[in-house]
Amino acid sequence: MIQDAAVDGRIPNLDAVLQVRESTVASGPAESTRAIDLKPLKGIGIRILPDRGFDIGPAWFGDVPLAWVSSTGETAPLEDPRDMDWNDAFGGGLMTTCGLHNVGMPSEGHGLHGTYSHLPAANVTVERIVDGGPRILASAVIDDMTPDHHFRLERTIVDHAGRGLVEVTDVTENLGRAPEPAPILYHVNLGYPLWSTGAELKLPQRSTTPRDAASEAGLGSWHHPPAVEHVPEQVLEHEIDPGPDGWGWASVKSPIVGVLVTVRWRVAELPRFHQWINPSPGMYVLGIEPANASTGGRGHDRLEDRLPLLEPGERRETRISFEAETV
Repeated sequence: MIQDAAVDGRIPNLDAVLQVRESTVASGPAESTRAIDLKPLKGIGIRILPDRGFDIGPAWFGDVPLAWVSSTGETAPLEDPRDMDWNDAFGGGLMTTCGLHNVGMPSEGHGLHGTYSHLPAANVTVERIVDGGPRILASAVIDDMTPDHHFRLERTIVDHAGRGLVEVTDVTENLGRAPEPAPILYHVNLGYPLWSTGAELKLPQRSTTPRDAASEAGLGSWHHPPAVEHVPEQVLEHEIDPGPDGWGWASVKSPIVGVLVTVRWRVAELPRFHQWINPSPGMYVLGIEPANASTGGRGHDRLEDRLPLLEPGERRETRISFEAETV
């Protein structure tokens, strides 16, 4: 429909159906940081944060918010996050990338969830495409380097019109001279009203393992939103059974808002899957987290001989997508 209308001249400006807004935040905790808002017709509206690793902040499908946003909200990146500093600037959003040197607890001199989400994007481009299906394509390059190492991540985000679909493709390359640990975790954050009374999480899981004693409480109830109460967070690792196409999936269906959200990822590159549950007042969040590492930190994975590495010159492609539809 959009393609035909663009060709025959009924759409004089694609901004009417594939809206792109690039801006700089004027005030508040995120002052002077860049933002790119994409709003395709009958698609998922997303806010890309170029100064936070080109991650995705708030997201909407129609008038329904899909992403959990923390009480901290959108903030500027930290200059040198260490230890547990990551929490101080965690705004939530649809997708926060963790890595590229550490995922999970502080380990071997690296802080909680690494520094990726505090890195600026370069070579940012945004284009609107009609042929082959109307969509907005946004891309950027993120360099993570010190005198001792150099990772480069090339990210492409495709936001489709006419359907609720956002696709993210990352290519990570080790430009250094030595093999480097390269864990990565996609911190997908869902909250109210999607994750509320009556909602259900479904997974093709083979088995489920709690991270610790506090997480054992979630073994029998992880499918549904828990009661709001001050209890420790729960983290469960699910072993996912990929489909014939090699993709894993997790879906949340909310009868209250009439929306089904499905997260998909390629299991070969992201073989581990974590679920984060925090029902405390002021939090109340569901985390869906495809990864190639545990949440115990790189030292933990090294001891288990499960620490992912990238050799010099090696490139790794990881893919994750978000789909929303009415139910």
